[in-house]
Amino acid sequence: MRKIILPLIIIITAIILIARIFYLQVINDSLKLQSENNAIKKVFDFPERGYIYDRNGKLLVANQPSYDIMVVPREMKNIDTLDLCNLLNITKEDFIKKIKKAIVYSPRLPSVFLSQLNKKEYAAFQEKERKFEGFYTQKRALRDYQVKEGANIFGFITQVNEGIIAKNPYYNSGDLIGRQGVEQEYEEILRGVKGIKYLLRDKHNKIIGPYKNGKFDTISQQGKDLTLTIDSELQKYGTDLMINKRGGIVAIEPKTGEILALVSAPTYDPALLVGRQRSKNYTELYHDSIAKPLYDRGLQAQYPPGSPFKIITGLIGLQEEVIDEETGFVCHRGFSYGRGAFMKCHDAGISKLNNGIYQSCNTYFANVFKRSIDKYPNPSMSIDKWAEHVKSFGLGEFLGTDLPIGAKGLIPTSKTYQRAYPNGGWRSTTIISNSIGQGEILTTPLQLANMMAVVANKGYYYTPHIVKNIKGSELDKKYTTKHESTIDPKYFEPMIEGLANVYNSPGGTARTLKVKDMEICGKTGTAENKIRVAGKTYQLKDHSIFVAFAPKENPTIAIAVFVENGYWGTRWAGPIATLMVEKYINKKITRKDLETRMLNGSLQDEYKKIENIIRQRFPEPSKVEDSTTKTIARKEEVVN
Repeated sequence: MRKIILPLIIIITAIILIARIFYLQVINDSLKLQSENNAIKKVFDFPERGYIYDRNGKLLVANQPSYDIMVVPREMKNIDTLDLCNLLNITKEDFIKKIKKAIVYSPRLPSVFLSQLNKKEYAAFQEKERKFEGFYTQKRALRDYQVKEGANIFGFITQVNEGIIAKNPYYNSGDLIGRQGVEQEYEEILRGVKGIKYLLRDKHNKIIGPYKNGKFDTISQQGKDLTLTIDSELQKYGTDLMINKRGGIVAIEPKTGEILALVSAPTYDPALLVGRQRSKNYTELYHDSIAKPLYDRGLQAQYPPGSPFKIITGLIGLQEEVIDEETGFVCHRGFSYGRGAFMKCHDAGISKLNNGIYQSCNTYFANVFKRSIDKYPNPSMSIDKWAEHVKSFGLGEFLGTDLPIGAKGLIPTSKTYQRAYPNGGWRSTTIISNSIGQGEILTTPLQLANMMAVVANKGYYYTPHIVKNIKGSELDKKYTTKHESTIDPKYFEPMIEGLANVYNSPGGTARTLKVKDMEICGKTGTAENKIRVAGKTYQLKDHSIFVAFAPKENPTIAIAVFVENGYWGTRWAGPIATLMVEKYINKKITRKDLETRMLNGSLQDEYKKIENIIRQRFPEPSKVEDSTTKTIARKEEVVN
């Protein structure tokens, strides 16, 4: 037996090797493309990227032709460098730098020498192209924006870097790739598939025809079109309302989770990142560390939610049965929770759930929170139960949107306070600021808009998303999966009644914003705002916050508005939210007084104060910690 095993192994191995060689040399000759690489030139046919439309079918992003000058260093011969530099309007130093970079990438493979020529520049080069052996033009498609709003939604396209090329064999030097926004998130769908032609060259490097009669050539496939959930008219209106202000607006369709508007201010024209000046423009935007136009405040900025969080506090109190609709607390202009510790309030008298909401009584919700935390045997158990309720609204979590950026905010748990108080000793009054959306709580505008969608739906939400339809494909099922909150649907009715009275009641905090014949449910908010510069803390004007949904019955829009340094909720955020709701539902504006004030209003003087503080205390803006990125543990005295 042993005598035949070794010869058998040898025979089987030989058969396998012969079969493999026969397959490679006779049946499959595709590897000849690699072995004959010197005689074959690959020419890519780049497809158009998919078009982008808004929810109503309006074209937002199309394509325009562009041309790159490519170079193969090894094929360069007898180049008149001065003539080429003059033709392309570059210096000799630029020429040398670009050639060196191309050689580092590969002496034999094409690299981009000069990108994104317009038609005039392309025509001028094409006339003399034969004089510059080793150089040729490559047609590509650049983005052509039909609107000036939504740069934070679209993102932009840029050339791939060496790291991307190393990781993904699809890309070669000079290829374009989506960055940020839907361009990045849906890159593989939007980009399409490159076509390739293999051309045979003779010993003089001249093209003599297709290789193997085009047997290995492939046809490019255009990228698929995207239909966004965005209402472009609403997006534009929100962008206009936020001119000369900083902050974010997020509007969601409650029944679907579709994002209707995603405004970040300040913003920029997406066309700035197209063409020969894109690199210079991006650098200027990137280094603006004060206004931060590349920073999507709707998705990334983390603010204390302020009084809108009282909605959650009240609902948890009802669910935990520590209060009912008729439970009342006496307010004496504030809530005392320890020796010398007093949370101010503008209210006085007896507050119950309804008037507690529409008058935004700090005392009422401080008492509700205290009862909720004191219900369980120890505060650690209580705060974790509280956090479970809060997170069921999508707060303190990455919501899982189809956008590549975002922040999770912060909802404290027992671990938070165990780190802060390693020896124990904390209790409900220690963390009472959480009751009114201050303390350690941080939320993004997207999360607060989603919170209002939960309230509008009386207990559930769908993951917010920006793409409504992909041509020829199905949307991911996670965007059509319902998420239930931990609050019983019956408890939303009294809360919604209180939110309606924010507009309708004579004592409502948004009574001056009421729109005729429209039932809006909303909540004002004000959040304390501090910055730290060079180790010193400065108190700034509070952030203005407003959340709402409408109509009261069968809501079609839920919205959150943050205006940085905007004083109080009804000064800036409230009017903007009201106008956005009316614009979406009625397609017109009746509150022209609010519109005029918001369109013409400016907070630039407040922002200049911040810049002056930074310049005086520390010359490097990157050293600033503000309330959009870091919270300071505190017990605030806030009046909403």
